[in-house]
Amino acid sequence: MDIKEEEENLYYLKKYKFDKTLPKLIKKLKDKRVIIYGAGTLFGLIKKHYDLSGLNIVGIADRKFEATDNEYCDNYKVFRLNEIKKDNADCILISVKFYTSILEELYDRYKNDKITVLPFVKKSIFALLKGA
Repeated sequence: MDIKEEEENLYYLKKYKFDKTLPKLIKKLKDKRVIIYGAGTLFGLIKKHYDLSGLNIVGIADRKFEATDNEYCDNYKVFRLNEIKKDNADCILISVKFYTSILEELYDRYKNDKITVLPFVKKSIFALLKGA
């Protein structure tokens, strides 16, 4: 990740008050098994600048893993979407900037399994309507 991209992503996290929402997420997801969806630059930056030790992250999923044999990414177990089941995850946190379509897709896919799907960075309804 280049410096400009890192600065833009840090600004994004600051704009949406990630430093305030992360502790709330940690409290809400205490003792829950979490899979992160999105193994890109945003999650890399979150890992670099924030303490995620309060989350029980059991693995990571991303479309880019669908066609690979990778079993681990950055010390996290890799899950393909068809491998995620209630017995290995209670919640999926989406760590991509433009998450509305992914949120809808994953919610529809896992609602019968009772797996909660949440954005890692929460935006206001107005930001979502603007497409931010």
